[in-house]
Amino acid sequence: MMTIDQTHVCTYCKARGSKVLYPLQDTKGDDFFLQQCGQCRAVFLAPPPSQAQLEAAYSDDYYGEQDDKFESWVEQVLDFFRRRRAKSITQLLPSSAKVLDIGCGNGRFLQYMQQTGNIEAYGIELPGKAAQRAAQIKGIQLKEGTLEKGDFADNFFDAVTLVHVLEHLPSPKETLETIHQMVKPGGFVVIYLPNIASFQSRFFKGKWLHADPPRHLFFFEPEDLKREMSLLGFESIQESFFNPEYNPYGMQQSLLNLLFPQKRELLYEHLKGNLAYSKGYSGVNLFLQKLFCQLTYPLFVLSDAVESGLGRGATFCFVFKKRRNG
Repeated sequence: MMTIDQTHVCTYCKARGSKVLYPLQDTKGDDFFLQQCGQCRAVFLAPPPSQAQLEAAYSDDYYGEQDDKFESWVEQVLDFFRRRRAKSITQLLPSSAKVLDIGCGNGRFLQYMQQTGNIEAYGIELPGKAAQRAAQIKGIQLKEGTLEKGDFADNFFDAVTLVHVLEHLPSPKETLETIHQMVKPGGFVVIYLPNIASFQSRFFKGKWLHADPPRHLFFFEPEDLKREMSLLGFESIQESFFNPEYNPYGMQQSLLNLLFPQKRELLYEHLKGNLAYSKGYSGVNLFLQKLFCQLTYPLFVLSDAVESGLGRGATFCFVFKKRRNG
């Protein structure tokens, strides 16, 4: 029997009355549930994590213990995809465009956008190792912290990007409303989001990599995101569910979570240099997990192509355009 909860408010619309989907546990062993709002249909984490839980989740080991977030070979792969993403977005923009990347991480995506086109680059990142890396890149106007109303003038940006950032925000609707004010009419908002309606999500449930409690606070199914963005004055002009950067590894790590249920995201944390988390697992074990991911990557790129063709890829990217009369 489906359980209806009236206690917790929806992360997106703040309404009460949600159905409990399934339990999940974070890397610290804390227990949560994913629940779906009865009004806006957002899926959100309940109970909301405490400040102490969030501080632990965003400690230095989240951003990587090394000079870069991941091992060097992983960063090289990620840079390849950052360049591709920068090129595809730059093609939408006029000359001398102003671009804001919210949650800009190490800043290299903005750096590649500058190299691809004549871009005036702005970034926002929480204080910590990622912001320190971004601050070293010439030409990025960086704010350490979060987006606040009044940070930028109305109709200031040609594009705002949120690459797997929106799901982390405690007040996503308010953030999108602020973004609407900052984007020029005819400007773009690019959103990457885990797909809670994906085959991976439905099969792995609480073991799914992209559930990522307690950092991921809410999700939208694709059609629900398009509806909400339309209400805010945006129209969807591009969408993609195929993503070889995120989706194949989502499948691999989720499978490993089933094989090693004692610790979720074991390999992922190890690749970031979080040696304390992988303590107790032999080097051979971790090597075999890496080998599994390298050997099966082509297989899961193919499976991602099939899933994405059905609109059920593990993540999605939507490009929205602000209506000129919106």
